[in-house]
Amino acid sequence: MRNFDYFAVNYRQTFMQEITDYINNDFKAIDSMESIETVQDFFARTPYSHFPVLEENIYIGSIAANDVETYETDKKLKHYRYAFEGFYARTNMIWLDVIEIFAQNHTNVIPVLDDENKYVGYYEITDIIKFFYDTPFLREQGGILIVEKNIVDFSMSQIVQIIESNNGKVLGLFISETSAETVQVTIKMALGGMNEIIQTFRRYSYEIISEHQEDNYLNSLKERSDYLDKYLNM
Repeated sequence: MRNFDYFAVNYRQTFMQEITDYINNDFKAIDSMESIETVQDFFARTPYSHFPVLEENIYIGSIAANDVETYETDKKLKHYRYAFEGFYARTNMIWLDVIEIFAQNHTNVIPVLDDENKYVGYYEITDIIKFFYDTPFLREQGGILIVEKNIVDFSMSQIVQIIESNNGKVLGLFISETSAETVQVTIKMALGGMNEIIQTFRRYSYEIISEHQEDNYLNSLKERSDYLDKYLNM
């Protein structure tokens, strides 16, 4: 377990550092004293679903493009403060946390605050997706394996140990589905002995959810062997 904890901590530190390179300041945050007409014009020229709003340089929320379309053009943005959405990311968040905020708030822009709640910029969903594509999980060639086990007996460190003990290399893994009784883990690995890895998972009571050519080949041999035994015993 200690080896996996070390891997997880270093993984988090590495990706926390790299994702902050994508903090954007191409457009200044909208001031709450801006007119609605100006804000409507801003959204007409940009592809953003939301954008951060500052009041005296303090982040007070994000305004949605769809909401602004319904506002009276002669009023100030501050008059609609009740409609601002308060989501944001921290500079110390890793990319998985940031993606979760994108998904939960149905937005393509997330304001970024530091530990002292100072606004430092924003993330765009296209940049974060590009960052995801550049990770070894997608960039490196390898095989995908989905395993399932009783949630009580589930162990990330055991999964890593099974793969590495069969000369495999973990490129990434995440919990892709859970229920009250079971947990599924999606793993990407540099191909070692896939069949040996699959059989080892089975010995440790993991169910193989994904299909694999090597595994199907063995199943086919078993089916043919069973058929031959049945034929010879007729």
